[in-house]
Amino acid sequence: MTSVSSTPILRMTLMWSGIVTAALALVGGTVGYLVAGEGGLWSALTGVVLAAVFLGITGLSILIANRWFGTDLYVPLFFGIVLGGWLLKFVVFLVVLFVFRDLAWVNPVVFFLSLVAGVLAALIVDVVVLLRMRLPYASDTSLPTANPEDERPVD
Repeated sequence: MTSVSSTPILRMTLMWSGIVTAALALVGGTVGYLVAGEGGLWSALTGVVLAAVFLGITGLSILIANRWFGTDLYVPLFFGIVLGGWLLKFVVFLVVLFVFRDLAWVNPVVFFLSLVAGVLAALIVDVVVLLRMRLPYASDTSLPTANPEDERPVD
């Protein structure tokens, strides 16, 4: 099997997203604790981790699907795995909303703000990594080789 040229970009995005998520969990947990006590701490940590998991599922599903690059089933497997990841995120999101709305320790404002901060931080990481990585416009393609006998000298 051959490798897909976007794999290093996705790995780098996941790595930096993990680092930023850890920093955001530390800051959000501290601010949540100062604002709303122990419930604010757990609400902030839950929101940040939930954002990281949701955003990580897409990158991870693409990395998993890229393992079949070069096979006849690559396209259907790729779209099946990525769509399955999106459906998994949707179901988990609904379950979390229904479960968390009835918990006494959840501070809805802290949870929402930390979830939004996690999503924004992950999007910023995606943009920065994609802007700094070099990927050719025509990646993962091979052009026919030129026959040296067919070339004529240039005057």
